[in-house]
Amino acid sequence: MAQDNIAVMRAGFEALNSGEEARILAFAHPDFEAVVPPELSTEPDTYRGHDGIRRYFKLFDDAMEGVRFEAERLWEAGDSVVAVVRLTARGKTTGIRVEQRIAQVWTIRDGRAIRAQTFPELSEALAEAGLDEQS
Repeated sequence: MAQDNIAVMRAGFEALNSGEEARILAFAHPDFEAVVPPELSTEPDTYRGHDGIRRYFKLFDDAMEGVRFEAERLWEAGDSVVAVVRLTARGKTTGIRVEQRIAQVWTIRDGRAIRAQTFPELSEALAEAGLDEQS
């Protein structure tokens, strides 16, 4: 189970980075929910379902290009995976490169992502998943 969820997430990050809507939606359960907090985004919100995913990526596409999600480390936590993610992009208008490190808890159901919650600190994500920093 654990390795399966890690494999799901590795494939999921590949789908996210492909920019191909069909691959991204195939990775996400139809009831998918993503929570992006205000301290990490100018567009904080809860994005629900496939329409929410489309809206999330449209916001990026309107302002940024070359958006990449790199999973730097993954931890298995039951039906969840904690990820340290390096997000990079470049402003469409300015050309300025941006980089942000975040921690996420992804919940997997039936081999697909059902929920993603983003945190500014790894300790918060690990605690949410019931892990500690020594895990």
